[in-house]
Amino acid sequence: MKALALLSGGLDSILALKLVLDQSIEVVALNIILPFVTEKEDYAGTTAKKFGIPLVRVEAGKEYLAIVQNPKHGYGSGMNPCIDCHIYMLREAKKIAKEVGAEFIFTGDVLGERPMSQYKNALKLEETEAGLEGLVLRPLSAKLLPVTVPERNGWVDRNKLLAISGRSRKPQIELAQTFGLQDEYPAPAGGCRLTYKEFASKVRDLFKHTEKVTKRDAMLLQIGRHFRVGTAKIIVGRNEEENTQLLALKRPEAYAFEVPGYGSPIAILEGTTSKEAIEIAAKLTARYSDAEEKSVFVDYWTNKKESIFVTPFDEAEVLRLRI
Repeated sequence: MKALALLSGGLDSILALKLVLDQSIEVVALNIILPFVTEKEDYAGTTAKKFGIPLVRVEAGKEYLAIVQNPKHGYGSGMNPCIDCHIYMLREAKKIAKEVGAEFIFTGDVLGERPMSQYKNALKLEETEAGLEGLVLRPLSAKLLPVTVPERNGWVDRNKLLAISGRSRKPQIELAQTFGLQDEYPAPAGGCRLTYKEFASKVRDLFKHTEKVTKRDAMLLQIGRHFRVGTAKIIVGRNEEENTQLLALKRPEAYAFEVPGYGSPIAILEGTTSKEAIEIAAKLTARYSDAEEKSVFVDYWTNKKESIFVTPFDEAEVLRLRI
């Protein structure tokens, strides 16, 4: 018997994996790489290696970005389309399960842990729309949910599954300690950026001004300070790493800005490149540079470098333009 695990590398998915493996079921793990998830370490890879199971990685692409831009089932507290996101992941899992010969899929879902996507009706909707009705096992909350095909057919012993529910992480943390996994998972912080108020504002602004969002757009959203001037977009780096990223992602026709002779951010200007937009981008670049003069020269370029003499914006102007 073979099962496919949706493995994020978070605590819930690790515990679900352990519960299924303890029933002597062969498991292949699937890690779906989402563009707005803030995981710097490869917990999924580490977990798969620890348990000695194969790991398949799938990077969400244009289809996923289109779902985020126009979700059938709406958004949560920010710009997070949780139900549509879960449906997308289950559909991807269905494809991979067929490829690897897995009879069912299991996840780390906990009933009631997430207000939008992890209540009974939502869980039922997600697997139905993914074409997986009855074939998605949720080991951590299985005893609180309808019997699935794997349980009914005796592939999985329901008595060895759990009845965890709610937003408290205490039962999972205690279970991790019981399994000796207390050092094997990330802290609860992080997760999906789309739930964060400031980031959601950036996403909302992008969708308003962009018909088809690309992977590059998604990457830029996670870099720097963002400003809007009509149809022009200005992004100002916050550190050397972001300066490098902005230059790498800059389109050839976009302008880059820098204050010469001082510690300076890189800023890029995309969209309308009017004289007004160029001046505003220069003033924002000066504002975040180390220059202390009342007015400074700011270099800007696409291919040929030019300069403009500006007075840095004050805080009120910054707040007015910031997304």
